Amino acid sequence: MAEIVSTEDVLGGEPRIAGSRVGVLDVYDLAAGGHAPADVADQLDRTLAEVHAALAYYYEHPDEMRALRRDREETIRTLAKRSLSPPHTV
Repeated sequence: MAEIVSTEDVLGGEPRIAGSRVGVLDVYDLAAGGHAPADVADQLDRTLAEVHAALAYYYEHPDEMRALRRDREETIRTLAKRSLSPPHTV
């Protein structure tokens, strides 16, 4: 049976499909982008059961998923600022 796990040393602790680095948010984003679960499974080299487990986890943990999405967006904003800012000289 497909399992969703979270460990601090993989994907920064984000929930993912056990035995992989495929995050629940990544699976959801592909599916929400119009890809059928079978196509998502094929693209990510995962089983259909694993994809469905990730989608179920996403929908069963809405608060956690919103928080993770906010964290990702903040990281993207921070990296964008840093990449556009000149380095500080001493």
